[in-house]
Amino acid sequence: MVVESIPMWSCPSCGESYFSAQTLHEIERIKTLRKSVAVNRSVPVAAFALVTA
Repeated sequence: MVVESIPMWSCPSCGESYFSAQTLHEIERIKTLRKSVAVNRSVPVAAFALVTA
């Protein structure tokens, strides 16, 4: 499942990215209710392939 528009914060000192507790709770709620809140859409998917030299 893809969740769009999740607010993320970045530390101005170190650049570390993080989510607020409220955002994490909402993500958990979405996961729990995923069958009733999700909309099916086609998305392109690429596979990662490690290239060895």
